Amino acid sequence: MNYSNLIKEIVGAYEKHEWQLRRVLLRAQTRAEISADDLLLKGAQMEEAPIDALWFSRPSYERREAWELRLLAESPFALFETFEKDETEEQREELRREMEARLRDYVSCH
Repeated sequence: MNYSNLIKEIVGAYEKHEWQLRRVLLRAQTRAEISADDLLLKGAQMEEAPIDALWFSRPSYERREAWELRLLAESPFALFETFEKDETEEQREELRREMEARLRDYVSCH
């Protein structure tokens, strides 16, 4: 699988719908396959992780914020959550980590 092209394809599709790439989760072996130029992903935060996935966000209705965790794979699979405007960043981060755990469980079962 060409991870560089896949990342570009997924990011392009999300940007068409006004999603912003916020974080990139990559396994060490995946990161080794991607050139340094490809890692300059519009200021997205890079994290080493046990899965390959992309975090996107965009404003949602009633001043909420939507976040989506997209598995870096040819078959689309994503987890989605919206956050209330009054949720703290700690609460949001806790839920994002739970979503990452659910995605890891999904990957290990498939």
